[in-house]
Amino acid sequence: MGRVYQLNRKSQVPGERGLPKRAVTEIRITSAGLEGDYNVYRHDVSRDDPSMAVLVLPKETIEELGREGWPVRPGDLGENITSSGIPYDDFSPGRRLRVGTVLLEISKPCTPCTNLYLLPYVGAERGPEFLRTTLDRRGWYARVVEEGSVRTGDPIELIASGGAR
Repeated sequence: MGRVYQLNRKSQVPGERGLPKRAVTEIRITSAGLEGDYNVYRHDVSRDDPSMAVLVLPKETIEELGREGWPVRPGDLGENITSSGIPYDDFSPGRRLRVGTVLLEISKPCTPCTNLYLLPYVGAERGPEFLRTTLDRRGWYARVVEEGSVRTGDPIELIASGGAR
């Protein structure tokens, strides 16, 4: 079992990309994602694909990137839920997570994109290297199976695919 280390969202601001996302202590999650969170890619390119409603990333992955020289902080990679206590490889498509009163189902990994170049420690010059570094470590998209609320510190329970425990 893990925990919610941090919840992150970015409101829609004309002309701004969604990185980094800022911490909030409690949030309602609907089938469209976190209330008040706007992701340009998810909205404009993926047409609000429900399988991309929430992005989850383990804090341990962020710490690993830090040890490799990248000063990544929770919310920098656009994740909505920064988890702790669950290894990256324990997430997989079809796996369900109970987070607060919300039930999520992992749908697919998030692929690094050039929006990451906007981070102050990346930029255009180091961008290609950072994209390679975050490949298979950018986080996991999830669809919302049951809506509800989540708070920082809530437990995250991994449930086998298809809802069986």
